[in-house]
Amino acid sequence: MTQALNWRKSTFSGGAEGNACVEIANQRSRVAVRDSKDPAHGSLTFPSRAFSTFIKTLKADTSHTAF
Repeated sequence: MTQALNWRKSTFSGGAEGNACVEIANQRSRVAVRDSKDPAHGSLTFPSRAFSTFIKTLKADTSHTAF
């Protein structure tokens, strides 16, 4: 049986389109990521620890302008 995922968007996904971002869903030991513009197309999953490290690195990196 497949578990239904609770998908959510970033709070930074506002703006004109509002859906031009990714959505994530927490699973037991993984994080699923999908394109919010085409959610039926599939998703990628990553180990929770690796995804957490990725997000922390993005938040700490001040050289980007997207955040």
